[in-house]
Amino acid sequence: MYKTDDFPFVQRYAVIGSRRASNLLWGGSLLLGSFGFLTTGVSSYLQKNLLFFIDAQNIVFFPQGLVMCFYGLLGFFFSWYLFFLAWWDVGGGFNEFNLEDGVVHIFRWGFPGKNRRVDLIYTVNSVQSIRIELKDGIGSRRAIYMRVGQNKPVKDQRDIPLTSISTPLTVEEIETQAYQLASFLRVPLEM
Repeated sequence: MYKTDDFPFVQRYAVIGSRRASNLLWGGSLLLGSFGFLTTGVSSYLQKNLLFFIDAQNIVFFPQGLVMCFYGLLGFFFSWYLFFLAWWDVGGGFNEFNLEDGVVHIFRWGFPGKNRRVDLIYTVNSVQSIRIELKDGIGSRRAIYMRVGQNKPVKDQRDIPLTSISTPLTVEEIETQAYQLASFLRVPLEM
């Protein structure tokens, strides 16, 4: 989050997507592990030691070697999925609040295709409130939402997530960001 000093009526928040070092680290670890499983499964089928530290004669191909081949292929494809997520930066983008032009611009990158660019533009007058969702426990969630809608009926309201889903923030950071944004937009803050 940053506030531009040159334009006191504009705030722009960067949202981190899938292009993180942790995704690359997990993808690399998964690729190495899946290579080991796949090589061990193939070694048990051929009854030859393709890896110097595994004795393939001790592993029966059906069912152990076959299952190891399956896990190796599954891990291989999942690791490449993580690499492609990082390459495409799925979920990355920005939130821009421009009081001078009266526009709220929400932009995110999605999966490749015709809907890759998620580009939402609202007027500042359509923003009804900023909402904080704090849920602890197994499915813990800490997020800031912007409630938009033209009319007062509940069915016309939408909650747009403003924070990155995968970025864990403390309760204090969430509350501070939400309070600053609500006071900047001059809308109420809901808990």
